[in-house]
Amino acid sequence: MLRYRFTAEEFHRLAEAGILPEDARVELVKGEIVTMSPVGKRHMAAVKRLMHLLFPLQQARKALLQIQDPLRLSPESEPQPDLVLLAYREDFYRDRIPEAQDAFLVVEVAETSLDYDLNVKTPLYAKAGIPEVWVVDLEGRRVLVHREPQGETYREVRTLHPGDTLVHMGVEIPVEEIL
Repeated sequence: MLRYRFTAEEFHRLAEAGILPEDARVELVKGEIVTMSPVGKRHMAAVKRLMHLLFPLQQARKALLQIQDPLRLSPESEPQPDLVLLAYREDFYRDRIPEAQDAFLVVEVAETSLDYDLNVKTPLYAKAGIPEVWVVDLEGRRVLVHREPQGETYREVRTLHPGDTLVHMGVEIPVEEIL
């Protein structure tokens, strides 16, 4: 089977031309347009809790919160992570899509997408040099914390459970508050 691989620029032109509906739940991964998993209630609640808990970083102008928007990792990969903490910019990235070097933290919330998030997206984040990735496993009631990217993997992977605390940029988040 032949597949046509798209660049991020071509992907955006498809959307601009109306070929991809504006509300289509798709992302570009390794040049392929991939349908994203439907978002369930637990997933929505976890993302909202994370937004609430990390918002002080935005208020203090230490970072910007980006929710389910594109993050350019390479010319052929532009996933839409559930949450990204970006370097703060006064223009809020008005003139460009944030890129890997702008990201401090990427969070994927997995209700039905754990395998995809761990085996497809996390290696892409490592390869792009994202310094820290959290995969929130709602079914397993745990958070997998990935740090120190090296190639397509992370040298440090820790599993946190209820009772443990996530810490990023001075913000402490009890794991049970996002599960």
